[in-house]
Amino acid sequence: MIERIGRRTLRFTDPPRILSHAAAVGKKEGEGPLSGRFDFVTQDDRMGQKSWELAESELQKTAISTALQKAGMQKSDLDMILAGDLLNQCTGSFLASMQSDVPYLGQYGACSTMAQELALGACLVGGGAAQRLLAAASSHFCSAERQYRFPLAYGGQRTPTAQWTATAAGAVVLGEGQSRPSRAKRDNAAGLGKQGDGHICITHALFGKMVEMGVTDANNMGAAMAPAAYNTLSTLLADLGAQPKDFDCIVTGDLGHVGADLLLTLLREDRIDLSPVYSDCGSLLFGDTQDAHAGGSGCGCSAAVLCGPLLRDMQAGKIKRLVFAGTGAMMSPTSVQQGQPIAGICHAVVIERSGA
Repeated sequence: MIERIGRRTLRFTDPPRILSHAAAVGKKEGEGPLSGRFDFVTQDDRMGQKSWELAESELQKTAISTALQKAGMQKSDLDMILAGDLLNQCTGSFLASMQSDVPYLGQYGACSTMAQELALGACLVGGGAAQRLLAAASSHFCSAERQYRFPLAYGGQRTPTAQWTATAAGAVVLGEGQSRPSRAKRDNAAGLGKQGDGHICITHALFGKMVEMGVTDANNMGAAMAPAAYNTLSTLLADLGAQPKDFDCIVTGDLGHVGADLLLTLLREDRIDLSPVYSDCGSLLFGDTQDAHAGGSGCGCSAAVLCGPLLRDMQAGKIKRLVFAGTGAMMSPTSVQQGQPIAGICHAVVIERSGA
């Protein structure tokens, strides 16, 4: 069952469980502050493929196969795959799952894609449309540069507000809640989805609105996305009757340094101080010496940070209640070239750990 709380928040009365998760990243990402906290780090960003787009697809395949292996599952055990990326027609994602023989739903929410998939996936599982599904998202610096800006050989200069598209992918397997005997008990008996003690569940979801404040600079996505993050997070807190301190961590992805500062400023005007529990995936992924300018971005950035460090910390009991708020800049090369404004969007899920 799914209940609506307040204006827009959905509560799952039998919260879908995160059965497994995996993150695969590129060489630069693997050398950053989160080094050693991903399942797979490639030393060849081309992944042995003949194009950057195929390399991204291979990276997503790696995250998917690792998540399934950790859950003790095969693709045939899934009812659906939800996957997305930044490329035209989600090229990396449909190629990654084309031979899966599993119903596929392509997703596009820019950098909010993983949060969008988790919110939608939880609704599908919580509403009985699926018993098990997989959500995956990816991005690749080189494929994104070629699509949104210039080929790497052009050597264009990046502005200080620009973010670095992560070469990364993340995948999550969602399953039915504990109160459904049909498959949850069989999963437990078979040892499926047991990455650690306790259960990690999606308890709430909030689908975001597009918020457009006149930003047209594609090299300042943080400014375009921050108002949407403000709208979603302030609504979520109001709907739940909660304060930031009620959560161990509230993380956005990917506002970067610029957008994160703007979000904190906007919330302070409402007398909401998010800073004690707040982080941004784009700020966490790269270190100060890695020349990522305003931080990381791309579908794979927040997906890998969530499916690597954050969910690992939840497994270990270091985080018990997390808000994952994915932020995206809704634009295309065509819309930017035509001078259209960039709308921001932010979807959020509340993830909680229960049990010992």
